[in-house]
Amino acid sequence: MKYDSKRCKLLKADKLTTDVYDFTLDCPELAAKAVPGQFAQIRLPGHTLRRPISICGIDRERGTLRFVFQIRGQGTAELAEFQQGQELEILAPLGNGFPIDPDKRTLLVGGGIGVPPLLGCASVLGENAVAVLGFRSKSAVILEQDFEKTGAKTLIATDDGSYGFHGLVTAFAEKEEFEAVFACGPAPMLKAVRVLAEQRNVPCFLSLEERMACGIGACLGCATPLLDENGNQYFGHVCKDGPVFDSRRVVL
Repeated sequence: MKYDSKRCKLLKADKLTTDVYDFTLDCPELAAKAVPGQFAQIRLPGHTLRRPISICGIDRERGTLRFVFQIRGQGTAELAEFQQGQELEILAPLGNGFPIDPDKRTLLVGGGIGVPPLLGCASVLGENAVAVLGFRSKSAVILEQDFEKTGAKTLIATDDGSYGFHGLVTAFAEKEEFEAVFACGPAPMLKAVRVLAEQRNVPCFLSLEERMACGIGACLGCATPLLDENGNQYFGHVCKDGPVFDSRRVVL
């Protein structure tokens, strides 16, 4: 795994919802190496531990990385205060990304803040992507137009029925045809997605969300139960072995 630490200028800082922010950073060397599904560790002044943020978009031509994150504590609240023109030190690209085959029609299933890591996949797949994205309500919907711009068939579901399909994303996705599945979101959603993939007998890859302190497998803070090729359980690490895993290896 090749990664590097760079100070990167914040080119764009937008607020998407009451607690979700959209940053674009100038980091050509990191953008050249990144793939969809990987993440970065962002250093904040006064904090010992970096904050792990999924890579939402990669523009190698412009040399930029895009991060869409939600305020979930003091660190991300302070990150949200950064303004255009300031610099952030980021360690990236980290982890393993999605095994994208541009020729395969792929179902992308995202829930809440699990949606941003899938946008890079849609950018590669284009019209071969079916993005089924779930949110609590209409006010929480993010990146819908961004997915549409990639050419992906984009479907929205909300828990309260205030926008799009009223119900679970997996119930919505059952109507679609696909040859592979990528998903990121809460564990109950990932379980249902895995069942759907097994019913269709198609490969399924899940991006796990976990607290990651170091991002390189040194601190052991993101240990997670996995299965080896013989079905025996062991502990791997989301940051180093993932965050994207073959669904057959994941213990949910």
